[in-house]
Amino acid sequence: MELRESIESINSRLSDEFGRDIGDGRPFYRVVWSDDQFEKRITTHTHFGDELIHPEVRLLPKYKQYIQHRYVLERLTPIVGETDLVDKIAYEVVWTFQDKKGNYLPPWFEACKFIVENILMNLGAKNYYAKYKDIMDEEHYLAEVQKMQDELFGNETDVGDHLAYGTGVVVPGRIN
Repeated sequence: MELRESIESINSRLSDEFGRDIGDGRPFYRVVWSDDQFEKRITTHTHFGDELIHPEVRLLPKYKQYIQHRYVLERLTPIVGETDLVDKIAYEVVWTFQDKKGNYLPPWFEACKFIVENILMNLGAKNYYAKYKDIMDEEHYLAEVQKMQDELFGNETDVGDHLAYGTGVVVPGRIN
């Protein structure tokens, strides 16, 4: 599937909209390809499963075990508690771009923004949702609604519905 917009564009907009970390300048949110993500971990085994004499730091795949061939939206998060991660501030997945059946979906900024705003709202952050004021009078509003209905459903009639559902009768040679 093709992308609706480039990943660079999405990440730039996420950085502009939701900011960067003061310490090292990394954006708080980013979209990445799951197969390209690695992290430094302290490990006691080789990738073949052999036990090491001394633990060592290795660069290991981040999502290989459970997210493959998908774009993910990540959030920069402090890591608390005991962990084998070397970095104490790391990106953690907040959304995988796939449908409910696990099929690939391309990422797009509006979806990322919606997800991030929901996260921030649930964390008690300021209200990121837009406040809309209705500046149309009722007559203009009803005209706009009618226009949208005509555009969306303008070709629907009782006769058309009956023909579409197979319950209509066509009389050949008769024109009305």
